[in-house]
Amino acid sequence: MELNIVKPGNAAGGTVSVSEATFAREYNEALVHQVVTAYLAGGRQGTRAQKTRSEVAGGGKKPWRQKGTGRARAGTIRSPIWRSGGTTFAAKPQDHSHKVNKKMYRAAMRSILSELARTDRLVVVESFDMEQPKTKLLLQQLKGFDLENVLIVGNVVDQNLYLAARNLHKVEVCDVDAADPVSLIAFDKVMVTVDAVKKFEEALA
Repeated sequence: MELNIVKPGNAAGGTVSVSEATFAREYNEALVHQVVTAYLAGGRQGTRAQKTRSEVAGGGKKPWRQKGTGRARAGTIRSPIWRSGGTTFAAKPQDHSHKVNKKMYRAAMRSILSELARTDRLVVVESFDMEQPKTKLLLQQLKGFDLENVLIVGNVVDQNLYLAARNLHKVEVCDVDAADPVSLIAFDKVMVTVDAVKKFEEALA
């Protein structure tokens, strides 16, 4: 399978041979949904915590005698129906992570990359480096490729490119190892260098 290499101005810059096993797989929507959901769930803190009636400080003494006062029976001032009392169904710290096997994760990544290539959302370039960490220069280069909302994936992250893109909320820069399913589907386009394409093939083989 061949992927077209694009030059500034969307001019043709040749092709690069890639494996059909990585870039021409059938899109498995159910698998991608499962992996993306698990990835997002793993990012949740789950550190919420409330106190039940037994955990709130105080309330050990019965506030008044059982009978003869005319008031409702009460055994503790920390009852959930009292002000400053405990919570009836108190929220507790929770682990939201889901188990995803390596085989499933790699298959989902191959499925996403194949869908990006199939829908012309994958832009392959020979290289994409910057001489200076200037946001203005980066915007000019992206304009040459007619790109605005884009994830730039390189074999390694160019420091100048990273600094130039840091202030752009519609542009993100990462290397192949840091690329994840959520980032790949979150942007309108994904720009990858030829070296990154080869590394994707090695990592997802």
